[in-house]
Amino acid sequence: MSKLKIDLLRHGESQFSHTLRGHLDDDLTPKGWQQMQSTIEQHKNQTWDVIVSSSLKRCACFAEQLAKTTELPLLLNHDLKEMFFGDWEGVSTQQIYETSPELLANFWEKPSQYCPPGAETLMQFQIRVLKGFQDLLENMQKQNWQHALVVTHGGVIKLLACLAGQQPLDDLLKMPAELGKLYSLEFSEVDGQLTFMLR
Repeated sequence: MSKLKIDLLRHGESQFSHTLRGHLDDDLTPKGWQQMQSTIEQHKNQTWDVIVSSSLKRCACFAEQLAKTTELPLLLNHDLKEMFFGDWEGVSTQQIYETSPELLANFWEKPSQYCPPGAETLMQFQIRVLKGFQDLLENMQKQNWQHALVVTHGGVIKLLACLAGQQPLDDLLKMPAELGKLYSLEFSEVDGQLTFMLR
């Protein structure tokens, strides 16, 4: 398999950006839209073959608009949604710190072993996200697409950055993934194993 390029665009600021949103479906703020727009303008010499987006509005609305203006195909992918935070959905870390400081500290330090009450585990999240990318890569090969833009979430970008850098998954929450910023990966498949590196 040839190397395939994927650019990951994190959504911009959304209405509940001060909380753990997970699967909550909040809209982008005007500032969030602007953050994404200016990043795309900085990369306007990029030639993407397809735009792929998480199905949540804070990614999908911008992706739909961009697909229209660039006349590129758009694929929505449920597997590329943010991690599901269970009982912590829509709650700020400050509030969690006040009620469950130990649980928050454990999750922050060792997300591979601890997860919020009722949430998806890091392992489940990883399996889901990698399935989403596996499907995308198969699609890219079928269609002969070389370069995709994926509009997604901080958790997804941090997970891929950890895997690409072969860092322990417990570093996940410490990885950078700024709102509205673009991160580039190169994917290849070796003996059925997905490998990718940050470009």
